[in-house]
Amino acid sequence: MATGRGRILQQHWLGLQTLRGPSRGGGAVRGRARAFGFRKGPGVKLSAGSAALRCHARGGQHWESSFSCCSGFLDGMPSEILLKIFSYLDAVSLLCTGCVSRRFYHLANDNFIWIGIYSTAFSPTRSNWKVNSVEKIAMSMSFLSVQDKEAGYWKKEYITKQIASVKAALADILKPVNPYTGLPVKTKEALRIFGLGWAIILKEKNGKEYIMEHADLSINDTSVTVIWYGKKWPCLASLSTLDLCGMTPVFTDWYKTPTKHRLRWHSLIAKYDLSHLTVSTMIGCDRLIRIFCLHPGLLVGVWKKEEELAFVMANLHFHHLVERSTLGSATIPYELPPHSPFLDDSPEYGLHGYQLHVDLHSGGVFFLCGTFRNLFTKKGNIENGHVKLIVIHLRNNREHLPLIGKVGLSWKTDIFDGCIKSCSMMDITLLDEHGKPFWCFSSPVCMRSPATPSDSPSFLGQTYNVDYVDAEGRVHVELVWIRETEEYLIVNLVLYLSIAKINHWFGTEY
Repeated sequence: MATGRGRILQQHWLGLQTLRGPSRGGGAVRGRARAFGFRKGPGVKLSAGSAALRCHARGGQHWESSFSCCSGFLDGMPSEILLKIFSYLDAVSLLCTGCVSRRFYHLANDNFIWIGIYSTAFSPTRSNWKVNSVEKIAMSMSFLSVQDKEAGYWKKEYITKQIASVKAALADILKPVNPYTGLPVKTKEALRIFGLGWAIILKEKNGKEYIMEHADLSINDTSVTVIWYGKKWPCLASLSTLDLCGMTPVFTDWYKTPTKHRLRWHSLIAKYDLSHLTVSTMIGCDRLIRIFCLHPGLLVGVWKKEEELAFVMANLHFHHLVERSTLGSATIPYELPPHSPFLDDSPEYGLHGYQLHVDLHSGGVFFLCGTFRNLFTKKGNIENGHVKLIVIHLRNNREHLPLIGKVGLSWKTDIFDGCIKSCSMMDITLLDEHGKPFWCFSSPVCMRSPATPSDSPSFLGQTYNVDYVDAEGRVHVELVWIRETEEYLIVNLVLYLSIAKINHWFGTEY
């Protein structure tokens, strides 16, 4: 008996040595593991590993050869011994083991193993050390009913409970709100601790899908910029739609490991129609690429010569970002809870006490970062279904602001990089009189020459406009290029807020 056990242990040890490979490769593996996950860099820049199309690819040749050497030994072991070994694994290791082979998958679904993991992880808290008879009966009944459940039942229950616990922890960390911005204080901390990421799902016209994880990520003051690039883009002509999804690890420590098959759930944020990549949506170009803006907040770069995808860039505002990235499903976006109107005690005086925070940035460089307080407008300032809220007056020279640096939108791929002039990312955060986020968005914008003559002082230089429109409002910015100082000067900034949005928010009838 002892001799047989010794032979089994000896063969098991040889198998582990074969899987481990030469000792000199350990440093490379550890270095490769550090390349994944979030890392700090200039401009609070974070990276989540290189882009990878999840095409169910197997491991490298060394892993395959090592695995084949001991596959006969593992396949020859009785199921009872394998189940005994599996019972000592934690949930993460057991899930990884189920991906080895079909036999391991079925064995790793054993309900007796998973009910032990479930009861250990989510055991009820007790105020005393004694277990009452009711709890004893419940535990015995749960173990007796294991055989009545289908294989993998308690595995699914554990994963469902684990997802719920992650969502509850996210809700707790987002409770504190910054009184100056109206946004959660610990949004950046939540992204880092829980390993939140984003993916795009490219869908071909024949139904085939390609899932691509983000290649680069940078966190700004009120938004996050996510970039996808790589060499294995599908043909643009064959694509129909693009889905932007948030990805959350079921186990919060998994994002530190360089595995592509980690367990995550997807939350749909927005769907985009790639047939809209036309001249009307193009906002800029350089000698290599053309960029197209798809609302909300998506930038698509296309190579000029090949007419193929170069990169995809999404700018996501912090307002409800974590909720939209985690609480939706793979096919249905997260819906905001019903809004209870704030009663306006003086609707005849219009809007007052508003606060605006605006950022213009690209690649971690900020061209404008300004906060404007005590904004107001009268009830009579209504134009075409919008209330006009003036932030920077055209005739008030003291309010005019310069843009710092050379304005341009930085882009990069794994081969080339560049900068497209007169384009940038705009982040708008408008708070109402109660300090609640009233209108928030992040989107690419570009400077264009006005179609009609402007009232701005043209003697200073060439005039440009920046415009943004969505269902909740419109932003209009007028800039003048100062030749002497070679900088842009904002001479007019106006917000046009939708009457329907105001009536819904305050319960008024403007």
